[in-house]
Amino acid sequence: MADAVVIPGGRFGPGAPLLMYAGDVAEQRGAKVHRYSWSQGFPTFDQPEIESWVGGEITPLIDTIGGGPLLIGKSLGTNAAAIAAERALPAVWLTPLLTMPWVADALGRATAPFLLVGGTADKLWDSDLARRLSSHVLEVDDADHGMYVPGPLTESIAVLSRVVVAVEEFLDAIGWPSQP
Repeated sequence: MADAVVIPGGRFGPGAPLLMYAGDVAEQRGAKVHRYSWSQGFPTFDQPEIESWVGGEITPLIDTIGGGPLLIGKSLGTNAAAIAAERALPAVWLTPLLTMPWVADALGRATAPFLLVGGTADKLWDSDLARRLSSHVLEVDDADHGMYVPGPLTESIAVLSRVVVAVEEFLDAIGWPSQP
C-alpha cells in the first residue's frame, strides 16, 4: 500500500480544504494518508532554522512509515522539501515558500518529481522560479497565499477544484502510486 504524508501550513491544519482534498486524491488512489499536525508552536517562518524544525517534526513520521511516501505540504510545510530531496520522495507543494532561499535550494536538489501550486497575488510565490524548478506547475492568476481569488467565494471554490485536478493529473503523469 502506498502512503502519503500531509504536512500543514502555519495557519491551517491538515484538514484545511487545500490539504484535505489533495490528501483525498491520494486516498482515492488507495494510499494510506497520514495527516500531520504540528506538535508545538513553530519558530519564525522566514528564518533558515525553520527548515530543520520542520524536519524534526516530520522525519519521525516518515521514518515510521518507511518506504517512499508522497509528501503533500502547504506553505510552512514546504520546508520539508529538504527531506523530499534527500530521500527522493515525490511531492505536491501547495503555496510553497519559493522566496525563502533554503526552500528554493531544496527544490532545486530534488530528483523525484513534484507539483508546485501557487498564485500570482502570493508574495511568497515566484512564477519564473517555479517553472525553472518543475515542469509540473499550476499557477492561478490573482490567487493569494490561501489560493483565494477576488470576487465571489465561488470563484475561490473553483480554484480548489482546479488544484484537485492538477494533483490528479500530476499523480497520473508520474504513475503514482506505482502498481506492483
